[in-house]
Amino acid sequence: MPTIETLFGPMEIAEPKPRQIKFRQIRAVYETLTVQEGADSYLSPKIRYTSPTQIFDTFGFLQDETKEYFIALHLDGKNRIVCVDIVSTGSLNQSIVHPRETFKTALLSSAAAIILMHNHPTGDPTPSSEDLEVTRRLREAGDLLGIKVLDHIIIGSTYYSFVERGVI
Repeated sequence: MPTIETLFGPMEIAEPKPRQIKFRQIRAVYETLTVQEGADSYLSPKIRYTSPTQIFDTFGFLQDETKEYFIALHLDGKNRIVCVDIVSTGSLNQSIVHPRETFKTALLSSAAAIILMHNHPTGDPTPSSEDLEVTRRLREAGDLLGIKVLDHIIIGSTYYSFVERGVI
């Protein structure tokens, strides 16, 4: 009568194979872009930004844009710009901003602080209720991450600084 051993031969105990565990590794990519057209004459890495007027003087060109741009200026410990990040490009009167997207790049650039800035294509820099809510959420997220939100500036025909108005 046939048995397993007569069919397949003597049974050997196989050594267990080592298991492989696979992990995904995410590598942060930090890209440096060279901006031409004489940008270094008005956006020098040596300038310390200490007032909303300086931001408006430097980025006032946003008042002429037809779309809303939400920008985070990443600053080092001496309030010098180390990165300019266009967080969101919106429509005529809104852009979607989430803390995750805002602080993802701030962490990559090792920013000590950020200045938030966006334009109102209508020319009226008065903040909407959404602007106030987004600013509150971003300040809370920055506090958790240790990246201080120094100001939020809305650019229109003039500017609105949340710090100057006592909102921050």
